[in-house]
Amino acid sequence: MSEHRRKPQQPQGGGRAAARKAAQQRPGRGAGSGHDVPTSSPSGPYPEEPGRGGRAGNRRSSGREPAGRARGAARAGRGTGRPDKRFINYPRSDKAGWKRFIPSWKLVGGTAFGFFAIIIAGAGIGIASVNTPDPNKTAEAQNNVFYWADGTQMVATGGSVNRQIVPIGSIPRSMQNAVIAAENESFESDKGVDPMGIARAVWNMAKGGSTQGGSTITQQYVKNTYLDSDQTLKRKVTELFISIKLGVSEEKNTILAGYLNTAYYGRDAYGIQAAARAYFGKDCDKLTPSESAFLASVLKGPNLYNPDGGIGTAATPQANTERAKQRWAWVLDREVTVGRMQQSERDQFKEFPQLVESAQAKGMAGQIGYLVETAKAYMMKSKGITVDELAKGGYQIYTTFQKPKVDALVKAVEETRDGLIDEKKRPDTDTFVQFGASSVDVKTGAIVALYGGPGMDKKYFNNNANTSGVQVGSTWKPFVLAAAMEYGTQNSNGAGISADSKYMANDLTVINNRDGKPLRDGSGKPFKQKNESPTAYGYVTLNEAMEKSINVPFAQLVFDVGHTKVRDVAKASGILPETMDPNDNASFALGTSTPSAIRMADSYATFAGSGTHHEPFSVTKVRKNGEDLAGFEAPKAQQAMDNSIADNITKVLRNVVENGTGTKAKKLGRPAAGKTGTTDDNMSAWFVGYTPQLSTSVTLFRSDPNAPKKELISMKGVGNIPSLHGGDIPAEIWVKYMKEALNGVPETDFPEPDKLGVVADASGAPSPSPSIAPSMSPSPSPTPSMEPSPSPTPSKGGKPSCKPWEICDPGASPTTSVSPSPSPSKTGGGRPGGTTNGGSTGGFPIGGATGG
Repeated sequence: MSEHRRKPQQPQGGGRAAARKAAQQRPGRGAGSGHDVPTSSPSGPYPEEPGRGGRAGNRRSSGREPAGRARGAARAGRGTGRPDKRFINYPRSDKAGWKRFIPSWKLVGGTAFGFFAIIIAGAGIGIASVNTPDPNKTAEAQNNVFYWADGTQMVATGGSVNRQIVPIGSIPRSMQNAVIAAENESFESDKGVDPMGIARAVWNMAKGGSTQGGSTITQQYVKNTYLDSDQTLKRKVTELFISIKLGVSEEKNTILAGYLNTAYYGRDAYGIQAAARAYFGKDCDKLTPSESAFLASVLKGPNLYNPDGGIGTAATPQANTERAKQRWAWVLDREVTVGRMQQSERDQFKEFPQLVESAQAKGMAGQIGYLVETAKAYMMKSKGITVDELAKGGYQIYTTFQKPKVDALVKAVEETRDGLIDEKKRPDTDTFVQFGASSVDVKTGAIVALYGGPGMDKKYFNNNANTSGVQVGSTWKPFVLAAAMEYGTQNSNGAGISADSKYMANDLTVINNRDGKPLRDGSGKPFKQKNESPTAYGYVTLNEAMEKSINVPFAQLVFDVGHTKVRDVAKASGILPETMDPNDNASFALGTSTPSAIRMADSYATFAGSGTHHEPFSVTKVRKNGEDLAGFEAPKAQQAMDNSIADNITKVLRNVVENGTGTKAKKLGRPAAGKTGTTDDNMSAWFVGYTPQLSTSVTLFRSDPNAPKKELISMKGVGNIPSLHGGDIPAEIWVKYMKEALNGVPETDFPEPDKLGVVADASGAPSPSPSIAPSMSPSPSPTPSMEPSPSPTPSKGGKPSCKPWEICDPGASPTTSVSPSPSPSKTGGGRPGGTTNGGSTGGFPIGGATGG
């Protein structure tokens, strides 16, 4: 740097005095720093030359530090020289840079101490402010009141067996031991709460999942005292405070007695005394260790452990009985394990205790029990209301069930049954014959009537209207045809096909897969589909195949369309996927699926409604504490298929009624459509039909309702009829009911269907349509005749002397006999499916294939 630039200029008008004054106005900077150069003045003289030391010398002579160091010293001065008067020294003033944001151990410790102090103080206040439960205040169980569709009362359930409080001295030691061993081994030593259970509940609530109740007897006792079962954080905290207070202030015997006196055991029984009366017809102090173990088992969940059955697909009487037996044995073994029973005493109890008849079932006579069960199941599905909440009562449930229609359906079934069944005269064939039926409003999906069985009061606990496990036979064929109309086949180049398309219908015709290759049976030979009749039909239209319920055309059509597409159409129409046969074989087209009567009526209502589907529902409104509960609005309509497809299916099914297997339905005297279904070996028979207003399904089968293992029994010979068909008894019941149900309802016709699809004949048809793509493989089965053989004309009404259920012309109602068919997927016996709206289910073993 030049010497000239190091010479500071004199400020104007003042000389050295002015320079000193200027330096004093810039604290923290050296006079000769070279950064703050005074403004030069032409009138002032130059200062003397600095010494040899240069800037360092100037700094030493002036006693000042460089500007940067001065600023650093100033910042350090704030941390060490000046005290911080803030209550919380954060960010820390005694540190520089990022270290200012590291809290001191005093701050961490103080914060933690304060936090826990607040928690402890809050808990103390909470515990002090809550009251301990009083079982006497919850001794009254409220009713649930069910109403018919017109608003009149149907029945009041629950509350019929009130809690009767008994002291701990009246509760046998065997009952106390069973409950402690099964539910809370550490009950006599714990403080009333389970920290791990609380942690699980908090974690689940934080994740937005379901909450979990307390796991100790004390916590369960507190929970039982709340008639309001809302799963909220406030309630959980309150329960926690009460449990802690009970754990430190009450005797264990008081808590145990309170729990046993407030728990729900099923059969409308609250409390140990009511439960002893309900299940064993005795006072609780007379309970044996075996009976005590049973009641302790039921406490795990009456809906799943009450042998009477409960609500839901898994709560059948058979399944519940099996669960109850296993739990009963486990409780007894558990008592031995925890030292509350000697092994020698345990060895005395080998037989499951005998239960008395349910008084609850006696109060649900006729169809009332099935109607109530269906409505409860719908409440649980729509709102998530639990069985325990329903058991506590207080609900007013307004249903869709119309009493006149329910009475008409009961009358139709019982009149037909009484004229058909004679168990004393024909015990080998006429016992265990069961009926099920359901009727659905086409416009809304409301279930207006059902027939579930003779009545729960007669020990028929399965709701046959809402039970899956009974194969539907040929009533499934309309779904196969609808899928072909919507998606087409491999012979239609993707275009939907017409019901005028022709398919081979001869008995024992070989069925080809989608690649045009023959299916193989178990022995490796080409699989041949069997019809009911050996008639050589030749090639027939799908319309005629539906009319006569011929199997072969539909067994081939399902491969040409694709099983998945058929399932899609059925699901869109209202069939639950879990009730569909999962096997991709020929029998699938012939009705090996097991939907309930409710679902079959609802799915056919989709055809009646020109493709508009409504989910079936049974409850229109629920009130509690004077307020309407949300979530019970009628399901919204959905377009399941194009109206042209649905209307064309209706046209085909009208022909079934007019000219085919369902001619008995013509007696209705107004436009109707429907389909018969009869399974192999007469295991079941169906008729599902509809008018523009109402869709109704009727099923008939044989099964011992009290058998440990539910199995279908052949109906051959029932009512002295050699072979019973869906067009006989079920169709007769359908006509009787529909006449009464539609009495006074104006007659309307179905819409005229639009022309739909292309004629896409199957391979080998004598007159192929120009629109058909050539088949990749000819049918390997020889055709006896290229022209259809004459077939018998269905009966138009029979002989005048015939009874309504007798077969006047065997050719009028062919059933379906199906040989077991191979499948690309694993085949085997069927399985119980799900149910509509929950409810009891019948799980019938399904063997072989069916049709119909």
